[in-house]
Amino acid sequence: MFASLSDRLAVTFKQLRGKGRLTETDIEETVREIRIALLDADVALPVVREFCARIKERALGQEVSGALNPAQQIVKIVNEELVEILGGETRRLRLAKNPPTVILLAGLQGAGKTTLAGKLAAHLRTQGHQPMLVAADLQRPNAVDQLKIVGQQANTVVFAPEPGNGVGDPVQVTLDAMKFAKDKLHDVVIVDTAGRLSIDTELMDQLAKVKSEAKPDETLLVIDAMTGQDAVNTAETFARDIGIDAVVLTKLDGDARGGAALSVATITGKPIMFASTGEKLTDFEIFHPDRMASRILDMGDVLTLIEQAEQNLDKDQTEKFAKKMQTGEDFTLTDFMQQMQQLKKMGSMSKMLGMLPGMGEIKKQIENVDEREIVRVEAIISSMTPAERENPKLLNGSRRARIATGSGMQVSDVNSLMDRFVVAQKMMKQMANGGSVPGMPPMPGMPGMRSVQQKKQPQKGKGAKKSGNPAKRAAQEAGIEIEPPSATLTELPNAFKDMLK
Repeated sequence: MFASLSDRLAVTFKQLRGKGRLTETDIEETVREIRIALLDADVALPVVREFCARIKERALGQEVSGALNPAQQIVKIVNEELVEILGGETRRLRLAKNPPTVILLAGLQGAGKTTLAGKLAAHLRTQGHQPMLVAADLQRPNAVDQLKIVGQQANTVVFAPEPGNGVGDPVQVTLDAMKFAKDKLHDVVIVDTAGRLSIDTELMDQLAKVKSEAKPDETLLVIDAMTGQDAVNTAETFARDIGIDAVVLTKLDGDARGGAALSVATITGKPIMFASTGEKLTDFEIFHPDRMASRILDMGDVLTLIEQAEQNLDKDQTEKFAKKMQTGEDFTLTDFMQQMQQLKKMGSMSKMLGMLPGMGEIKKQIENVDEREIVRVEAIISSMTPAERENPKLLNGSRRARIATGSGMQVSDVNSLMDRFVVAQKMMKQMANGGSVPGMPPMPGMPGMRSVQQKKQPQKGKGAKKSGNPAKRAAQEAGIEIEPPSATLTELPNAFKDMLK
């Protein structure tokens, strides 16, 4: 969604690189480019004005002029201000002291309330809660049936005493649902309310009655992030007339310009709590302003990637594989397939690579990663005997022909997989011996950055050479010598793709 904005900002910051100091003209031009990028992304004008004013004020101050690297300091300021307009801090659900916690979902028709109700229920179940869905949308045709299907997919109880399609009282349904939840020990009640194609008096009156009687602990406004400024206007009206506690953005995986996400928190004064990033029930995440700002600035979102790994990867299998690598055992085709299956559990390969820092420069290559290649790899390896998987040297011409026939592939596909496996095997051996991952730059405490005392002692006194680069000179004075990386970060996806092609 933020691809266009990210590209524009990346070009703007690239123009600042290599400058030892920034003049007022440089800062004025940079702020102007940022303003244009935000307006082009459909961010609300009041938000753009306030955002750019703060950046200009901070950039013209001592904060930048006294920095070793002014260009990086500008990026840091923009990042911090982006975090602020996105809400500042992560907002968590407030649970009632005396269950059940009542969560009221409001929003216009088509925003995705019903699907989001199922995603929220599935998310709460992973945290040990026993949620219940309430079908209080009795206006939209088949809304009750849709919620039942979503509830079944989320393995969650759905309270739906009325058929809907214009029949039933949503206020009474909600009150009955709260009693039912207490009797059946459901600790969270998620109420799916009716929407309209646009804001009208009937919609607002009905929501006001439901909220007044149910007294929800959280009132969440569900907004379609692809509707641009209309989403901001809708949020402002709901916040003023009904009262909301937080916002949930849906369709954040779309190709719209993303102005709603960057405007709604500032305009309404209410934080963004959750984000829906796809059609699956698992495409749902807590909204972290700092992580979203990092994504926009192409600084990656490694924390979310780690969290997804912890949730989806098999810990026992991962530990077993790590111990195997530590003992120096060979990386086999069985290990290769298991690692591919582990990656498959985490979801889209393109989405995962997009969370790594610096991936904006190779966006097209990431988008063209064939997600079905893992299935082909599984088919080929599954057609091998256990002995062949453990000892790939057994794979002569006749065996490869048999494997190709068994997997429905060509012999060339099997040969290509084996070539990539050899690359992966070498990479694993290098990691097991303490080397860095191919394509990754050296990190502090890793090969490539060592204490000066561990290397040849540098000269001291008049003959000592000092770098003209302020950052490098500061590192030298601190006793750290930085070796040039053997490869750039942008090569990392190629290492993945070489394994998958």
